[in-house]
Amino acid sequence: MNNSFVITGDWLGTFEGHKGAIWAVDISHNGTRAATGAADFTSNFWDAESGNCLATCTNSHIVKSVSINRQMNLLLTGTSKSVISIFDVRQPQKSIEEYIGHNGSIKGARFLGNDNFFISIGEDKLLKMWDRRAQKELKQQSFDQPVNSFDLEDEMKVVTVTYGNNVALHDVTTFDLLRTHSLPCVVNSASLHLDQRYFVCGGEDMYVYKVSIETGRIMESYKKHFGPVHCIRYSPDGELYASGSEDGTIRLWQDSVGKTYGLWQRPDLTNIHNNCSPRDLDFVMG
Repeated sequence: MNNSFVITGDWLGTFEGHKGAIWAVDISHNGTRAATGAADFTSNFWDAESGNCLATCTNSHIVKSVSINRQMNLLLTGTSKSVISIFDVRQPQKSIEEYIGHNGSIKGARFLGNDNFFISIGEDKLLKMWDRRAQKELKQQSFDQPVNSFDLEDEMKVVTVTYGNNVALHDVTTFDLLRTHSLPCVVNSASLHLDQRYFVCGGEDMYVYKVSIETGRIMESYKKHFGPVHCIRYSPDGELYASGSEDGTIRLWQDSVGKTYGLWQRPDLTNIHNNCSPRDLDFVMG
């Protein structure tokens, strides 16, 4: 896994330890820890500053999802064979809890609030909430097409789900549908801005879109990638978002064009990215 610093664009280092493709990454709320899930059946817990691997957790199959709790002592993992596990990184030899409630691969799982609850989404088109204290499923929400991704930010209390050409926003507590909007292509990933007025998304047509939540209007669209966009995420402060593509690049986009922020305050970067506008900068991944 490669690590870059978004304020300067400097390459910080590479985390080495997996023996298979990495399918999932999560960063702790304070940026000091990272977690990865891989095809080698392991999920690793890292010191994000030094790159040292602090714990390795062995799962029953390919790890497709990984999440760090707020106290940074638990990992929530989901595998391609429908198993959801919770590991204590202080004693990572064996999972402390396991749940089986989806049919097929786990597409994502995230802790909620005080870690007594978590949500998961699977290949079976179901979004589920789980109670760890009772160790049972509490509720579920179904979708009429396969789910591509979901995103959840603790402070927002909104789950952003992509399925088919759609982006849906659901209340994290009740699973009530808040908004749903259709895009011109299959949407692989979406991320909600912290003020909850719009979201960004990307998919199979290689465009990055910014969409009004209230009206569904496409406010902005850019085609700078040369392959499908597989992942897009806002920074915690909402000042920029990053898109990752099949073309091997990660692009950083300003949320407000022309604002002095991070990479956009360095005059030495003005002309080094020939294919970039004042809005975006790109990084080629090896």
